[in-house]
Amino acid sequence: MTDFTANPAAATPTARGKSILELDARTRKRNAAEGRFRAYGLTAVILAVMALAMLLISIFGNGSSAFQQTTLDLEIALPAEKLDKTGARDPEVMKKVTTIGYAAVINAALHDTLAAKNIPVEGLSKKEIDGMVSQEAAAQLRNTVLANPALVGTTIPFNVLVNGRIDGYFKGRVSMESAEKDSNVSPAQLKLADDLRAAGLLATHFNADFISNPDASDQRPEAAGLGVAIIGSAYMMIIVLLLSLPIGVATSIYLEEFAPKNRWTDIIEVNISNLAAVPSIVFGILGLAIFINFAGLPQSAPIVGGLVLTLMTLPRIIIPARAALKAVPPSIRDAALGVGASKMQSVFHHVLPLAAPGILTGMIIGLAQALGETAPLLLIGMVAFVREYPGAPLDGFFDPASALPVQIYNWTQRADPAFVERASGAIIVLLVFLLAMNTVAIILRRRFERRW
Repeated sequence: MTDFTANPAAATPTARGKSILELDARTRKRNAAEGRFRAYGLTAVILAVMALAMLLISIFGNGSSAFQQTTLDLEIALPAEKLDKTGARDPEVMKKVTTIGYAAVINAALHDTLAAKNIPVEGLSKKEIDGMVSQEAAAQLRNTVLANPALVGTTIPFNVLVNGRIDGYFKGRVSMESAEKDSNVSPAQLKLADDLRAAGLLATHFNADFISNPDASDQRPEAAGLGVAIIGSAYMMIIVLLLSLPIGVATSIYLEEFAPKNRWTDIIEVNISNLAAVPSIVFGILGLAIFINFAGLPQSAPIVGGLVLTLMTLPRIIIPARAALKAVPPSIRDAALGVGASKMQSVFHHVLPLAAPGILTGMIIGLAQALGETAPLLLIGMVAFVREYPGAPLDGFFDPASALPVQIYNWTQRADPAFVERASGAIIVLLVFLLAMNTVAIILRRRFERRW
């Protein structure tokens, strides 16, 4: 310990006769400015976290109920005289019975159940009672019978979907007060739903069909699902991965390691940087003009969506890949060349493995951004209503499909409030996929990261 630190009072005075440990007005002003800057930064972080928390609370509050569905348990008799008059049990012949015939069977089972359980139905017409069942229920029962014709002539337990208003009543979206003003449901129907639930016939449970079912019409929000959209997004991401990864990495390696530094490479680098900032809707216009109008590829197909997203993702992969290659110390290259390795060997055996974490991270983040894009997909027709699942690859790449962000946009444009719930639930699914992809990027970076 020196005399200065041991006895601060004995510090040498400054030229003005003051100690250097004594804060003057200028130092106080500078320290105050630094304190304000820290406060501004902390305030900004707090506001950002609060905004994110409010967003997540809103999304999960509105969308978590999409993963729950209310169904009605019925014992449904399947009379052969209505469903298979020939008695051949031939599915091709039985297809002649439409959903109208199966709806009549479900309605009969519902009325029989109400009578057997002594559940009062005063003030309700037959049409109102039948209207509590979803229009999708008849189609589901028909598909079940056609898949197993031996069920005809028997009585089977069947979980019947209720309509969106009854489902919303048990999720808090519909109330007795709102039902009085709603032409699609009445308080008497809600009262009957309460009686059915008290009798153990109506229950709300986990809705796995929300993940696997295709989209549904405006009259059947309770049956709408994300099956086609998830498959369509998966197909597009496969195309983007197979095209953008080799092209993007090869471009970054050439520009960073092999390309001569001249005017042409400068122009290419500037254009790559500009393409990274181009609005995504411009790529949609480009895809519409080239891939659909000129090349003749089908609209609303994953192949077109994948090609458009590949063009949009390439700059977002090339720039991080070049940065990862540039971050490798020149001494690595010099050491490889010094022991007799060729330029290509030094790049592929030494530089590229060390840059792999950054390249993989940029690739996954680019794919995550492409997964959430909506505008370019709207321009190539992926907003169309698609109910049939696309086929298996490679033919499925050319079949009509939807995508998760487009499905969210589509549902928000529909009038029924149940579709808003579905849209919020789809956002949760999309966020889960994005979170998983970013988590993989972090794991890969930490797993393969090298320090020097």
